Amino acid sequence: MQEHEKFMRLALAEAEAAQQLGEFPVGCVLVHNEAVIASGRRVHSCNQANELDHAEMLALRSFLDKEPAIAPQEVILYATMEPCLMCFSSLILNGIRTIIYAYEDVMGGGTNLPLQTLNPLYAAMEIEVVPGVLRQQSLALFQQFFLNPVNPYWRGSLLATYTLQQKS
Repeated sequence: MQEHEKFMRLALAEAEAAQQLGEFPVGCVLVHNEAVIASGRRVHSCNQANELDHAEMLALRSFLDKEPAIAPQEVILYATMEPCLMCFSSLILNGIRTIIYAYEDVMGGGTNLPLQTLNPLYAAMEIEVVPGVLRQQSLALFQQFFLNPVNPYWRGSLLATYTLQQKS
């Protein structure tokens, strides 16, 4: 568990950097052989809002561009928030098989997708998901974000309400 915490702290640093820029505080790192090979943080969540520039997508693109020789099945993703359905499916379609996250996305998390009930491409995939690593630290970032009146992203949503009700 200490190794998971070590790399989740790096993902949290990415999330903090995103938050300092006024972005939704999601950060992630991709790890291979106990070394970070790619990282990403959420961009375009507030001022030029779009739902494509998620931390996981940016880290995945960086990994695929820079490290084509590394087998994706050997890579571990650490994210401060549970990957959404878009990110989860992109990660697994690109071969990532281990996903570790800090804080659950009760509104749009994708890791509980019942792969075995889907078509053969997905049904045959074996994915390891480890939730809750440094959850409290990640929760604190999301609470800060949602309490800041300057940040409009997902204000009033199920995620915001749930997050603000959690004990930090």
